[in-house]
Amino acid sequence: MDLPVYFISDTHLMLEASEQEKARRAKLFGFLRHVRSTGGTLFIVGDIFDYYFEYKDVIPKIYFDFFHELYLVKNAGIDIHYVLGNHDYWVMDFITEDLTTHTYFEDMSINVNGKSFYITHGDGHLSWDYGYRLLKAVIQSKPFIWLYRWVHPNIGYMFGNWISKRGKHYDHDETYNKKILDDLKIFASKLTENGTDFVICGHYHQATVEDVGPGKLVILGDWLTFFTYGVFDGNEFSIQKWDENA
Repeated sequence: MDLPVYFISDTHLMLEASEQEKARRAKLFGFLRHVRSTGGTLFIVGDIFDYYFEYKDVIPKIYFDFFHELYLVKNAGIDIHYVLGNHDYWVMDFITEDLTTHTYFEDMSINVNGKSFYITHGDGHLSWDYGYRLLKAVIQSKPFIWLYRWVHPNIGYMFGNWISKRGKHYDHDETYNKKILDDLKIFASKLTENGTDFVICGHYHQATVEDVGPGKLVILGDWLTFFTYGVFDGNEFSIQKWDENA
């Protein structure tokens, strides 16, 4: 795998063309151009879109600018690994074949330069999240996806966008963030104690690298408030804040 390895998650591209959204996308596209210029490998760790559902012959035109930038990254010979998130799980061949090199519908493990990585979007791993795990099993099931694709795309996107906006809960107080982090450390410790060097996740909208036993837990942050990404140079892993003027 080519170095450096970049990790990004939770950009939550919106189905809108507001000035704020345009500014966020400009930052993201600057980062993607940086990846293109340095080479390496790119991991997208879920929720690149706030809502995405791909039909056999239909894709949402409002994401065209992002599709173009990501295609340029792939066309530059950079491998793009996409671990699907809870907002953008419902992909088809446009994502899996045209825009990415590898797409993962489940958590995945990989070795890079002698280091072991466990990569997950992160949703459903909190010990108390029973209701969500049930919901996830239903809406990511093949029967549900097959039925939903019979809904007209305009209606499907209108409904999906409504549900997505109703579910926004990206900002938490410090007490709740600590509760999440402590629980994730328990989840990660089971992996690091068995030889995993880095447990990488998104979803929780925190930006941190935490020591967990002999390994590390990494939460990648987001591109709503943090504008952060992870970098593994072959030896060390770091969380960096995107500086468009760098």
